[in-house]
Amino acid sequence: MNQPAHQEPASTHAGRARDTFSPGPARARVSNLYDGLLREVTGDHGGEGTIRAHRAYRRQDAPAPIAFVDLVELPPGTSIGRHRHADDRETYVILAGRGRMTLDGEEFEVGEGDVIPNRPYGEHGLANDSDGPLRLLVFEVGPLGGDL
Repeated sequence: MNQPAHQEPASTHAGRARDTFSPGPARARVSNLYDGLLREVTGDHGGEGTIRAHRAYRRQDAPAPIAFVDLVELPPGTSIGRHRHADDRETYVILAGRGRMTLDGEEFEVGEGDVIPNRPYGEHGLANDSDGPLRLLVFEVGPLGGDL
């Protein structure tokens, strides 16, 4: 019986070792945010500081009603500036950390597990006013064709 060749763990994240075997075709498609995938973005939508982001999905790669899926990290003191979109719905899913969300003129605290839908043409922004990183998933569905 053929056994996969044993390798030393490539790296560890959150105290767990990654694959210790040679990657097959499926594992070769898997990437890890902590291995250099996040890129720096300064002044996102007029926000403060430099955040880190990775676009995990783009409409042109696989046409669907989803415009994009981004994984975003806001270091302490950074923000995504207040902005509006057109006929689409952008949703923020807070994965870790906490911050201050602005949604249609109302400001409130958000934290791990919060799901914030931003309505079409609505104004929204997010600031990390905490001492740790704020991590979130951002996805946009649209255009909606006026079906609000």
